[in-house]
Amino acid sequence: MTPAVIPPATSGIRSLFDKSRISATALLGAAIGLEALEFYVTASLMPSMVRDIGGLSLLAWTTSLYVAAIVLGSIAVVIRPQSANLNQVYVTGALIFAAGCLIIGLAPNMIVVLLGRFVQGLGAGLLATMGYSFIRFVYPAGMQNAASAFYSALWGVSTLLGPSIGGVFSHGSHWRWAFLILIPLALMMAMAAPRLLPPGKDERQKQALPLTQIVLILAGILMVSFAGTVETDRMRAVLVLAGAMALAGLIVSERKLAARLLPRSATVITHPLSLAYLAMFLLIIVLNSDIYVPYFLQTMHATSPLAAGYIVALVATGWTAAGITTASWRGRSARLAILAGPAVIVVSTITLAFVIARENSAANLAVLTAICLCLFGMGAGVGLGWAHLVSIGLTRAAAGEDDKAPAAINLVQSLAAAFGAAIAGVIANGVGLVTPGGVAGGVAAAFWLYGLVSLAGLAALLVAVPLSRMRDGG
Repeated sequence: MTPAVIPPATSGIRSLFDKSRISATALLGAAIGLEALEFYVTASLMPSMVRDIGGLSLLAWTTSLYVAAIVLGSIAVVIRPQSANLNQVYVTGALIFAAGCLIIGLAPNMIVVLLGRFVQGLGAGLLATMGYSFIRFVYPAGMQNAASAFYSALWGVSTLLGPSIGGVFSHGSHWRWAFLILIPLALMMAMAAPRLLPPGKDERQKQALPLTQIVLILAGILMVSFAGTVETDRMRAVLVLAGAMALAGLIVSERKLAARLLPRSATVITHPLSLAYLAMFLLIIVLNSDIYVPYFLQTMHATSPLAAGYIVALVATGWTAAGITTASWRGRSARLAILAGPAVIVVSTITLAFVIARENSAANLAVLTAICLCLFGMGAGVGLGWAHLVSIGLTRAAAGEDDKAPAAINLVQSLAAAFGAAIAGVIANGVGLVTPGGVAGGVAAAFWLYGLVSLAGLAALLVAVPLSRMRDGG
């Protein structure tokens, strides 16, 4: 059957679900959503998996290998054979993802789980990049911001759904079904793509394999991921610094080498494309500090694990609500959203440092309400301008680099997630989370963690200033 041709439209998110494009919207949403959903589902299932098949010492690598493979999947989109169109990449990603789920679902030990996580991540990286790559083929220019907002919001929704789904399958060996039930979905996606998505013509310029950059990216991810598993503050700091140096080496390589992973203008700090990527990177670093919120709530604020889970889900709610609200904004309004986002996240994070860093054994409602508002504000700070940053990232690449732009978005997001988690771990553990630990250690860790990561939000605000002054199309 001839692939679907999507007719033009001019309105916002509701138009994504018009009869003429609802199938494409669902397929691209599934492509992006699966990557994030599996990240959070697996994180919530890890204790159950370790109790069932062992491998506690390998626990951290389930995330590290998954993130590294996602990055490889994003890179594979850029360096794929010249004859492969985007539709074929989508099908390949769905089949690889299904294979990874099968490996994990049947794994007899943690070593095999790690293999499955790598395969699964490779497929997820291909699929998530396709979600952004297809936007320019599926939606007309007037709808692309709305599409970016909707797909970006799926990341926020996944932070809410992931732990809930994981909880359903957390008993005994039932964790296997959390992976096995995704196989039919991935196979249906692979079968539907040739009929419901455009081919996605290959418009790339031929180039050599950017091997140096690939090695630097993987080294950076693995070093910062390993930083969360070491016991000494000095070694954590060394590994994070080494990871940062690897990223610096990536930028230098992108400037000097003919074979590139990123659009050429991504390394020109004054270019809107470079500024958009940097703002996204900094915002995700701030947001990833929420990984310690459930611990702080349970240790210092007498909340149950279930209540803590719902409270931290307000980050996802804030992201989704703000993203959907601002998706249809254009011109000056869109530029103000880009500027307002970092401002909101800075205020929310600094305030959180003061309201969460205290002993609240009576679970004082006013304090918990303030924490909830701060977490919602952190999510909203990302969601306000995210769709417009994505739009800049997708539209400001030079001719012949259209496939590099969406791959770079997924790459930036994955790198920021890895670095954000590692930096949060270094700060929290370095100021008392483990020693002295308990309430006193938690109070010190919470205050310094959110106080310091707010600096990344402040940097994002400075980056957003020139973006907010940018002329449309300029």
